[in-house]
Amino acid sequence: LIVGLAPAAHGANRTGRMFTGDRSGDFLYRALSETGFASQPESVSAGDGLVLRDAYVTASVRCAPPDNKPAREEIRTCRGYLEREIDLLPRVSVVVALGRLAFDVYLSILRDRGAIRSRSAFSFSHDGEHHPGNGQPVLISSYHPSQQNTSTKRLTLEMLISVFARASRLISPSPEAR
Repeated sequence: LIVGLAPAAHGANRTGRMFTGDRSGDFLYRALSETGFASQPESVSAGDGLVLRDAYVTASVRCAPPDNKPAREEIRTCRGYLEREIDLLPRVSVVVALGRLAFDVYLSILRDRGAIRSRSAFSFSHDGEHHPGNGQPVLISSYHPSQQNTSTKRLTLEMLISVFARASRLISPSPEAR
């Protein structure tokens, strides 16, 4: 399960598929393709032939927020959608949170469901691996592939590939299984 921030105004809001048609998506799908989770390195529309393998992409917020900064009310309002998606995906073994907001929202769901005691036991870091316990999926935290992070090299393609290579190893520990 890959959890991002929100649909981009000129990306997913327009195309109907998360991370499709914007620069963040170009970066994300390239990394997913390199690690075997996507059939092609780019996605420009919902019908462009992209197939995800062992991956589902969603967002913490459902509407494109002004300045990519959703208000608390937007996060609260949209959280139920993410919770329902989590419930509909019972075989998830790894969650990749793209950005601190996705990380915090996912952990708040676990906390409110009683799966973890406290959010404070988890520190956000790029390529951080977290084990919530109680049968919950492993959580990997990553910088968001926003243009701000990629253009400043805070997040490089190699760094994002490393995140998804880790996720792949956690899903299928033996190379023969993948």
